[in-house]
Amino acid sequence: MNSTILVVDDEQEIADLIEVYLRGEGYEVETCYNASDALVRLHEKNIDLAILDVMLPDMDGFSLCRKIRESDFFPIIMLTAKVEDMDKITGLTLGADDYMTKPFNPLELMARVKTQLRRYQRYNTGGNPLKTEGYEIRGLSISRQSHQCTLNGEKLNLTPIEFEILWYLCSHQNQVVSSEELFEAVWKEKYLDSNNTVMAHIARLREKMHEPARKPNFIKTVWGVGYKIER
Repeated sequence: MNSTILVVDDEQEIADLIEVYLRGEGYEVETCYNASDALVRLHEKNIDLAILDVMLPDMDGFSLCRKIRESDFFPIIMLTAKVEDMDKITGLTLGADDYMTKPFNPLELMARVKTQLRRYQRYNTGGNPLKTEGYEIRGLSISRQSHQCTLNGEKLNLTPIEFEILWYLCSHQNQVVSSEELFEAVWKEKYLDSNNTVMAHIARLREKMHEPARKPNFIKTVWGVGYKIER
């Protein structure tokens, strides 16, 4: 069954262009020009990935992203005409998985859609069998086979990206993992010095784990170096 993509952009020309490219890749597409219609569509259809514009007439894309994350964990790619780093960080901390600035190359967007869907499908099916199927660290339990994660018995509702970050850190216990290494391992892309993607996702993970930002118990910051989880 083909994946269904939700496209939300009030610029009809851009939304229709994205739809053409997605359909050309064989995806089913649900296109909306405002957030209200998108929320209705979310209840009517099984969505596998959403592409959200930040600037919408009735609700900004960040608020829409937040509402989606209240119940759904499929990948979200944000589109915006703004280039400020803070906008990117805002989207990522609210649960977005990726971010592209307008104007964008449609072929690059298609590549990112495919990457996110592969990760999401692997997340939902348990992925390929690995020698190590899980880790238990001071009340934190994470399983590759079931793609489940609990902390002191409480289930953590993680997005595929968040799961991959936590898994990578757990698989490198007591080792400091740089932002560059973490980004390239999870996103499979070249890391740029100005990239705050990892920092934003770490902040989101800590929030879900109810971790104090200044003195976290699990994901610790080694200033100027990276992050680590200790046994």
